[in-house]
Amino acid sequence: MTSTAASLRLQDRLTAEIEARRDDLIALTQDLIRIPTLNPPGENYREICDFLDRRLSASGFATELVRAVGSPGDSDRYPRWNIVARREGARAGDCVHFNSHTDVVDVGRGWTRDPFGGELADGRIYGRGACDMKGGLAASIVAAEAFLAICPDYCGAIEISGTADEESGGFGGVAYLAQQGFFDRVQHVIIPEPLNKDRICLGHRGVWWAEIETYGEIAHGSMPFLGDCAVRHMGAVLHEMEETLFPALAAKRTDMPVVPEGAKQSTLNINSIHGGQSEILRPDTGLPSPVVPDSCRMIVDRRFLIEENIDDVQAEITGILDGLKSTRDRFDYGIREMHRVLPTMTEKDAPVVTTVTDAIRLTLGKDPEYVVSPGTYDQKHIDRIGKLKNCIAYGPGILDLAHKPDEYVGVDDMVDSAKVMALSLLTLLGPKD
Repeated sequence: MTSTAASLRLQDRLTAEIEARRDDLIALTQDLIRIPTLNPPGENYREICDFLDRRLSASGFATELVRAVGSPGDSDRYPRWNIVARREGARAGDCVHFNSHTDVVDVGRGWTRDPFGGELADGRIYGRGACDMKGGLAASIVAAEAFLAICPDYCGAIEISGTADEESGGFGGVAYLAQQGFFDRVQHVIIPEPLNKDRICLGHRGVWWAEIETYGEIAHGSMPFLGDCAVRHMGAVLHEMEETLFPALAAKRTDMPVVPEGAKQSTLNINSIHGGQSEILRPDTGLPSPVVPDSCRMIVDRRFLIEENIDDVQAEITGILDGLKSTRDRFDYGIREMHRVLPTMTEKDAPVVTTVTDAIRLTLGKDPEYVVSPGTYDQKHIDRIGKLKNCIAYGPGILDLAHKPDEYVGVDDMVDSAKVMALSLLTLLGPKD
């Protein structure tokens, strides 16, 4: 039998093995959804790591549970637990790492199904985190287990991680693991985020979060002329942003293949505004006292393009504030950077990209679409801290469903994505002759 014929036979056996594990893939996804790993505050992280430990240990992986001690949010009540599982091959070779976050966002309103029920209906599994990204985690596990069954004498190593806090920045998850050197032994990373099964996500835009505070002077609300209203000062900031900053951002465009189309420009979101006294949460606590607010805080979420410089991004905001300080009576402000991530984009000729491209062609009979995410995900830490560029996001699920009511993942999409992942393992770690 020629090497080409043998390779084709392995591919056929591997895809058939994935099909045979369809019911297991469904059950695994349901089990993962039924562990409510809500973030914030960070619930049941240890429970899901213990579940993954049992599953992966049974498949021959050596597992390690890692608590991100001292990371943002880590506490005795809500410890930031992660799991890293590794299985060594028969011979030396590269390491392929599948990274999935285990946390999910708040349920929110509008659900017609149990958000943690894992209901299967019409070929879809419903639940919070179904597509973002427990379906992807399940697909990577089944892909790895199927590959091990067909190619037990593979080269190199396979790693699977379940990590915390991606939805709140990933500092208690991938960032911590990268700081501890876990990615020093890795050559290829696939993050099964829900970018659609026929897309390869090469990276993401940059982000800069900041808190702006305007100052005033407290006084009796019936005599506001004796004080100085910080909320009105913030209103002037908003007005200037509307007049100058938002139009300028809309004019900036990128050559990055960002999806959706609206994210090909620079954007700014006003994430929150808080001015004056705290809101009354219950009607029986009485009316607020009549005072002029002496502080107003606004959090801005600026997403920027690979063509932009982070210093210029900051200067656009501080320029508005300094301009108002020089022209507006009694205006003063403070600004605090909360978070920054530079844009990242893996090259199309990187080994993991070309490998997954070929696997998509084999599985779906079409070329993939190369995209860039409008928001960041854990590739930022693998690139920035782990110093590993050979990283992509690829997984099942429809991006638009993430964080929505009645979130779901399609079973066929998971099966196809698992085939792509398994075929990628075959290329990177399988027989070479």
